Amino acid sequence: MIKNDLYLKALRGETVERPPVWMMRQAGRYLPEFIALRDQYDFFTRCQTPELAAEITVQPIRRFPLDAAILFSDILVVPQAMGIDFKMKESVGPWLHTPIRTMEQVQNIEVPNVDDTLGYVFDAIELTLLKLDNEIPLIGFAGSPWTILCYCIEGKGSKAFDIAKSFCFQQPEAAHLLLQKITDTTIAYLKRKVEKGVSAVQIFDSWGGMLSPDDYQEFSWKYINQIVEALSPLTHVVVFGKGCWFALEEMTMSKASALGVDWTIKPEFARTLTNHTMTLQGNFDPARLHSKPETIKKMVNEMINRFGKDRYIANLGHGILPNIPLENAEAFIRAVVDWKPSPDL
Repeated sequence: MIKNDLYLKALRGETVERPPVWMMRQAGRYLPEFIALRDQYDFFTRCQTPELAAEITVQPIRRFPLDAAILFSDILVVPQAMGIDFKMKESVGPWLHTPIRTMEQVQNIEVPNVDDTLGYVFDAIELTLLKLDNEIPLIGFAGSPWTILCYCIEGKGSKAFDIAKSFCFQQPEAAHLLLQKITDTTIAYLKRKVEKGVSAVQIFDSWGGMLSPDDYQEFSWKYINQIVEALSPLTHVVVFGKGCWFALEEMTMSKASALGVDWTIKPEFARTLTNHTMTLQGNFDPARLHSKPETIKKMVNEMINRFGKDRYIANLGHGILPNIPLENAEAFIRAVVDWKPSPDL
């Protein structure tokens, strides 16, 4: 049994004394111990070496009183497993030498055996669980099919992913075939993570907000929902769509256990859109961690009071930035841990 199951209680919608807290990208570039390993090993070596991935996963847990750990990995390990050869290029980020631009390329992509191609992730889960020793839950994750498609078509990061969108609109048959292959691979991948012992999975739709509401339904949500349908009988599924507040009503009708929200929506509106029935996660602007610790504490208290302590997971509205001072990250976490209901609420 997991000793601190506050995160799981929130996912189940149970009454809690305070919300649980973790931070997206909490095992990341703001930690000096992470930077030390980054200077020794390249990015995908860290992802693909179970001992390194497990160590990076628990680094923030040693520092801060977090209520959940998230496995250190990357969303691009899924297309890599499908034979799409992503690299991490200095000062560029994700890089694909030959982007996917034709139906023929899509047809040649295989749905792999995840045990053969992603075994290193499953080994990392086993090692991480040993290190966590049942103290807190471990979260597994994957990128949404749409978000992965964006990188596959664009070949790198983008501010607008215009090439990816154009591909979908000009070659919808090829786009849907690629999205389905990514979906099928992701379902197998996440199922194996659950079998290995993660307590929940999160789907990151980082670029969903690039689409109009109608296009979101066609090219993103229906594939995410396939994943939710396949995984929800096995574990808790959290869906985080950055910039996707317009889809919250639709998402609420799914079997997801929780929905992530970014910082561009008021807590009250998020509750209204989700009919006050859904566990929500996030909302704090990551850049706000540049504020003074006392300001961060005040803002966190206000955020919790506005969402309410139940059916809420305190988190950022996207990943923590690399230049955030450690004391500010700690101020965010401790503000949640120390939260008490206001007498006038």
